[in-house]
Amino acid sequence: MRVTVTGQSGQVVLSMLERAPQGVTVTALGRPALDLKQLDSIDSAIAASQPDLVVNAAAFTAVDLAETEEATARTVNGAAAGEVARAAAGLGVPVIQISTDYVFDGSVDRPYREDDPVAPISVYGRSKLAGEEAVAAANPNHAILRTAWVYSPFGKNFVKTMLRLAETCDEVGVVADQAGCPTSALDIAGAIFAVGRNLLDRPGDPSLRGVFHMGAQGEAVWADVAKAIFAERERLGGKPVRVKRIATADYPTPARRPANSRLDSSKLKMVHGAGLPYWQASLASCVRRLLSTEQTG
Repeated sequence: MRVTVTGQSGQVVLSMLERAPQGVTVTALGRPALDLKQLDSIDSAIAASQPDLVVNAAAFTAVDLAETEEATARTVNGAAAGEVARAAAGLGVPVIQISTDYVFDGSVDRPYREDDPVAPISVYGRSKLAGEEAVAAANPNHAILRTAWVYSPFGKNFVKTMLRLAETCDEVGVVADQAGCPTSALDIAGAIFAVGRNLLDRPGDPSLRGVFHMGAQGEAVWADVAKAIFAERERLGGKPVRVKRIATADYPTPARRPANSRLDSSKLKMVHGAGLPYWQASLASCVRRLLSTEQTG
């Protein structure tokens, strides 16, 4: 299976390159060959890679910056996603679109299901929803995978930020009124390969197409995640770090975040057999790896 994934340095892309199963070749396409800000570069770049499956994992993910750079966010996350799907359709291959919990407003009091109404409250969320719609319109042979609270040993993410703060702080204030499913990009990669294989092996099965939620099992608020990070660090010999539970209002940001980002991922497991593990185990593994990397230089 030849998989072409957009992007070269994102958490999901790097995780896919690391976790590619035997017999799967992953080609990561980024600038200059493919630039999602330049829509006319997309079709030829994807065609040249000769994929069996296309995964659109690249995105404008700077949630706060998107509030002032809406045009760029809508181009990269919206129009370009449609062009990626259209290029895949032209080659007769399926496309997997990576989306987000930010398509919801966070107002329900339970994990979100795929059929819940979307109502994004940020530019980023609206741009990602536009991408979902563009993909669905351009290529019926698609799976849209919404995930949330992504972290990994790669790139910038919450885990790395907490470990950096732990070096100099005895106490860290962390938001405790936003709930979600902390999800490892390495686990996401495994699910993407499983979904992709199903799409290729069962081309006539409509149940495998459409929207799926792809979050880790279990749930937490950000303060819980920070506490787990610090606990694993302390277990490995680090100094204790306290978590001060604060409200979203105490840490204002340009873009609003959903208070509830919990995703019900049971459909993905039932239909594709691609259930993700509980977040605690994957998080601890990530912390151990990051700390081991620091110690070995």
